[in-house]
Amino acid sequence: MVRIMKLLTRDERPPGEEPVSDLVPEPEVSRAKRVRVLLSAACAPLLFSYTAVATVLAVVAFAADRSRFSSTGVLLAAGPGWLASWQVELEFGGHPLSVLPLLPTIVVAWFTARTASRAVRRIGGGTPADAVPVVAVIAGAHALFGVLIALLAGGSPVGVNPLTAFCVPGLLAGLAAVAATAKRCGSPATLRERFDPVAVHGLRAGALGLAALIACGAAVFTTVTAVSWSTVDGLFEPGLGASLGLFLLSLAYLPNAVIAALSFTTGPGFSVGSLTVGMFGYREGQLPGVPVLAGIPSHHAVWWPALLLLPALVGALVGWKIRAIDEDPMLRMRAVAVAGALVAFGCVILGTLAGGRLGDGPFDPVSVPVGVASVITFCWIVIPGGFVAFFAGAHDAPEPPGEPGEDTEDTDGADATEDIDATDVIETDEEVVDSEEGEEGEAAEPDEDIESESEAEFEDEAEAELARELGEDLDGTPAEIEPESEPEQDIAVTESTDGSGDESSPGGDR
Repeated sequence: MVRIMKLLTRDERPPGEEPVSDLVPEPEVSRAKRVRVLLSAACAPLLFSYTAVATVLAVVAFAADRSRFSSTGVLLAAGPGWLASWQVELEFGGHPLSVLPLLPTIVVAWFTARTASRAVRRIGGGTPADAVPVVAVIAGAHALFGVLIALLAGGSPVGVNPLTAFCVPGLLAGLAAVAATAKRCGSPATLRERFDPVAVHGLRAGALGLAALIACGAAVFTTVTAVSWSTVDGLFEPGLGASLGLFLLSLAYLPNAVIAALSFTTGPGFSVGSLTVGMFGYREGQLPGVPVLAGIPSHHAVWWPALLLLPALVGALVGWKIRAIDEDPMLRMRAVAVAGALVAFGCVILGTLAGGRLGDGPFDPVSVPVGVASVITFCWIVIPGGFVAFFAGAHDAPEPPGEPGEDTEDTDGADATEDIDATDVIETDEEVVDSEEGEEGEAAEPDEDIESESEAEFEDEAEAELARELGEDLDGTPAEIEPESEPEQDIAVTESTDGSGDESSPGGDR
């Protein structure tokens, strides 16, 4: 046993070679594995979405009363159903159908995004360049599959525009793949570095505001549906097949109904054919017998404007989110404007996807006024959000009380004083230099006088000494004796020399 443990724990490296690091580099993905991953990412969403649509159609056809189930018919019908799940406009006998359910679109887009994220992880991608082939193969596969279905449906009662079938699925699938791979490949960090930080905060707050508005629309829809539950229950037929079909149809159009409720809550409202439901206006019209529309009221109510409190609260929430991003109120207001623009753009996209043509019958078209809705939602975010962001955030300390002109005058006076002081200093320095030079000149002149006096006194002393030696009377006239040549003295005489000359003068008197 000990020998086995030694063999298992033996270091196979030669002696003297120690491991540099415990980190083991990830093995490079081979070309064959990369190709397999890309093919799987391209085909898996297509198989899942097509199979899901075919399964739903098969269940409805099998459960329907007085219907003949055909697997071939279900597989052929699944093609246009797949296009409808990607929001491709269809035509039935020349009648357009573009108001398509959003729930299948959300499901297939989510699965596509998940597949793209898994593919990038399997190939070890960590940069935006690694996500490009994954996004490209997913978008290209969906575009080609859409064109294929459009060509195969050429002789059937269902008509599809090949160009639309090519562009719309490819675009939506590509956007879903980009959204899924962006975080893993570091794209958000790169964008944050390139964008203005104030704009980034505004985009985040705008996303929060859009989600809050959708939540308000969902709450309003849920409330009115619960209140009208008796009407909803009466729309279901006794048969299992018909009831199941109505339930699945209502479930598929549930996001569309939530967006219509969002438009109603913010003010513009929506319309179904001749029926128009708005916060401040109502026009009667026919409604299709679908349970998802059972909560639409039959007349206007005076309390509806109270629902406008919901978008106002959403705007205040956005302003509260932005209040602490900067101490400058104008920067906070700019972030609120960016958030309002994002919410307005999101409402345009949602309103466009939720509405469309519904044949040429009495319920055509189903629409949300996206232009008016975008302007109104922008105002709902900017006005209350700007108010909260401006007054709830930090402000600069107030200036001390005083007239506005005093500061300017004081500043000008201070500048002038500094200039005068500088000029005085220069002039004073010049005067000091001149005075020093003058003092030096004046001090030099007395030194010369003292020097001459000391020389004269020295000569007198020498003559007196010489007269004593010769026995001459000091009172008499002394003989003229040439004085000895004395060494030249320095011109500059110090103060000690001046003092010695003063002391010698009394000695001469003695």
